[in-house]
Amino acid sequence: MQKIDIEMIPGGATPPPIRVGETTIEEAAIAEEMQYHPADSAGSAQLKAARALVVRELLRQRAAALGVANAGGEAIDEADAAIAELLEHDLEMPEPAEADCRRFHAAHPERFSEPTRLRVRHVLLAAAPDDAPARDAGYRLGETLVRELQAVPERFTEFAQRHSACPSKEQGGELGWLAPGQTVDELDRALQHLPVGLHDRPLASRYGWHVVAIDERVDGRELPYEQVAEHVRHSLREQATRRALRHYLLALEAEIGVEGVALDDDSASALMQ
Repeated sequence: MQKIDIEMIPGGATPPPIRVGETTIEEAAIAEEMQYHPADSAGSAQLKAARALVVRELLRQRAAALGVANAGGEAIDEADAAIAELLEHDLEMPEPAEADCRRFHAAHPERFSEPTRLRVRHVLLAAAPDDAPARDAGYRLGETLVRELQAVPERFTEFAQRHSACPSKEQGGELGWLAPGQTVDELDRALQHLPVGLHDRPLASRYGWHVVAIDERVDGRELPYEQVAEHVRHSLREQATRRALRHYLLALEAEIGVEGVALDDDSASALMQ
């Protein structure tokens, strides 16, 4: 898919006015909208907020041109109702064919599988990412704990209660059953590849070092199409809707005119959310 050029709002400089047709998106409105668009920096949140407001204004103007009821209303629920009516009028989304659903399921079995689950214990040796001395000391302590646990596994609860910075210390380090996505990304990725037992070295995360023991592992399995057919159909509907919205918004951008910011591939995603 060809990307749409991104026009960044210059950091530290007065941003150019953002206009949709003859309507100006005010800075105060962008600042208010930013709370709904978390990002890794204020500039990124500002850009996401500006694009979201541009999308809403494009749709509002299109709805008004078609005479959709409440298109000019200021109440959020009225505006959302007008946008929903507009999209129902302008976008035709055919149902995915059964053959397409089956092909999609066969091509992406990992999307329609039961996740691998792990029963995990850990000892968190806290250290900030930018605190090199603490990271070094934490790793050395972790190595010592691993060696002692290899000799006497029964001491895990003791070590968790003495050393762990995680609230799970009160349960002897027990995290319970974890599925993918239930812990921080860097630890999550490492856990998925570990066999049952005590891992032979500390694992790193943004919070420090983890001495980890996998007590049980239940590997995921692929689910038959008949069991996930509605999930597959929903996934294809969502993909088709995202593509249609993207092209629709680009057409409105060209027709009505947008200055000061350009839409990107995520603009349709923000609208769907």
